[in-house]
Amino acid sequence: MKIIDNIIFWIKNSRPYTIPITALNFLVVFVYSLCHEGNFIAGIIAYIGIALIHLATNLSDDYFDYKKLIKNEEFCAKDCKCAYLRDNRATVCDLRNAIITMLGIAAICGIILFFISGYGVIFFALAVLPIAIFYSKLSSKGLGDLAVILAYGPLMFGGVCYVMTKQVTFEIIILSIACAIIVETILYTHMLMDFKDDIKANKITLCTKLKTPQKALQGLIVLYVTAYIFIIFAANTSGNFNILISYLTIPAVVKLYKSLKIYNQDENFMPPTGILNYPLNTKKQLPVNAPFFHRFYHAINISTLFMLLTALGVAL
Repeated sequence: MKIIDNIIFWIKNSRPYTIPITALNFLVVFVYSLCHEGNFIAGIIAYIGIALIHLATNLSDDYFDYKKLIKNEEFCAKDCKCAYLRDNRATVCDLRNAIITMLGIAAICGIILFFISGYGVIFFALAVLPIAIFYSKLSSKGLGDLAVILAYGPLMFGGVCYVMTKQVTFEIIILSIACAIIVETILYTHMLMDFKDDIKANKITLCTKLKTPQKALQGLIVLYVTAYIFIIFAANTSGNFNILISYLTIPAVVKLYKSLKIYNQDENFMPPTGILNYPLNTKKQLPVNAPFFHRFYHAINISTLFMLLTALGVAL
């Protein structure tokens, strides 16, 4: 029972609520590969490995962030990260062992896939490992956004496509960039609303590099527009224009933009709440910091709908 309790403890602390974002992104390339006679079992094994790497990355982020938090008592008191370390429910050594264990099991998945699909697995594994381990450090240098796009885009899509079909097509790489940018908009929206706090903490993000919240908001639109352009490229390259069904998410993007524009002026203003402003997997009410999460869930749900519609378009 102690082993099971330990497993549950670390899964909870690895922020499993972020897994649906990865799962939905994975769904697009999984459906694509199945439509190209891909190996179903290889895809499932790949997802298990990807999910474990994702959770390990979250814990790795805690590992490096905790070292920063304990050096800044004022910031530490306000921040809720690494609570399980700060209240002594686990040690840094325990955290390190949990990360190694998750990556170790992911490596076993990689070994299995190596025998199923070939040497290409090694390339993708070696490419994604540094991002998983050092994401926090990359993020602190303002490179977190690029890391996310690479990991959720060409590396995930290319890797899954390879293990399932033993090839990587140009069209899946183009499609991967569109989907990865949409995932990035979730993080970017979070950073945009944290703009003032990040400036005070001297934290480097893509938003703070743009100097003002207004320019940062314009950057979000650039990301969405770029994603939609890449969807056109992907449709043209593959000849499957059904994936343009993802354009149905544009009205939700416009609504998010307007809402964030108001947020830049008044962080306490609460717009009318619709279905896109709640977590789609729960009936719980918005938390205390409602204006923030109202927009954050909106960005997450745009990504959710985008991936579902794109996967549907790929399958049609």
